[in-house]
Amino acid sequence: MTQIVSRGLRGAITLENNTKEDIKNATVELLNKMLEANEVNIEDISFAIFTLTDDLNADFPAKYARLECGFQNVAMMCYHELNVEDSLKMCLRILLNINTTKTQKEIKHIYLKGAKTLRADISQRG
Repeated sequence: MTQIVSRGLRGAITLENNTKEDIKNATVELLNKMLEANEVNIEDISFAIFTLTDDLNADFPAKYARLECGFQNVAMMCYHELNVEDSLKMCLRILLNINTTKTQKEIKHIYLKGAKTLRADISQRG
């Protein structure tokens, strides 16, 4: 019998502009790729955490997860990412806590656009 366990699924993407439209588009693109690459059903998501660098404040990414991706019943929170000197700017990060039978090695973390530099060691496989 395969055991269902809790796993973290990470993703990040950079944006061109601090606009509602760019935050919406980046959120939807990243979430869809994360879910598709890992064969995740929305009902298997325990919660979602969204962070934005401090140069992104035009809107809440969780709003678009709810409106565009079907996350109506997923617990979600939005935060500002720690502002570390020389860190990547204009970046949206997502952490999903999922219930799955996959091992940690089988989880495909997704890093898009300029965010590929955050995890160059794994961005090629996602």
